[in-house]
Amino acid sequence: MGRCVPASRVNPSTQQFIRERLVLAPLPFRPDVSLYRPTPKSGLISWLTEQARADEPPYWAYAWAGGAVLALHLVSHPELVANKTVLDFGAGGGLVAIAAAKAGATVTAFEPDPIGRAAIALNAEANGVSIAISDAIVEAEVVLAGDVFYDAEVTTATLSALSRMAAQGKRVLVGDPFRRNLPLDHLELIAEYRVPDFGSDAPIRSGVFALKPPKP
Repeated sequence: MGRCVPASRVNPSTQQFIRERLVLAPLPFRPDVSLYRPTPKSGLISWLTEQARADEPPYWAYAWAGGAVLALHLVSHPELVANKTVLDFGAGGGLVAIAAAKAGATVTAFEPDPIGRAAIALNAEANGVSIAISDAIVEAEVVLAGDVFYDAEVTTATLSALSRMAAQGKRVLVGDPFRRNLPLDHLELIAEYRVPDFGSDAPIRSGVFALKPPKP
């Protein structure tokens, strides 16, 4: 079981930076969801350098296409998560967790990066939803994983973890814009949308996939 991290215990200086320097704005593809996002004037990279975190990309600061496509899919299909326990695997800034909570789920956001966890707490507060925040994997009926196959090394580790959960009977849904390392042999495409990626306004083809349980 993972350890849930109360929002009150998130680093206050990190929260202050996000509140003061990032901009809270609605997402074009989900205008009912607002996230704190950086602008060219935010000074995000300089701040990360000051925090000795310059070598860790701020994945939490952007709405990736994989998260975006899952969040959009839940608008039309809230029944996938409503009244269920949900784990947002590799939650980033919490977009998918927020979308699941708005659809009626009881949500835990798993995010290893402590700055990401701070962003999740603020984004959840801004959207009026309650989300448990964890630095490790917790039990849930449904697992949502947005953009977790972005390079070969991450794909190997992530596929192993998600496959174990699928083998336990969890429903695992993946959002991804057909990136190079997406393990398509292990996935079943269930829906396609066009959504923006990583701060861009240009929509790209993205899919919602069900992870196939591993063969015995």
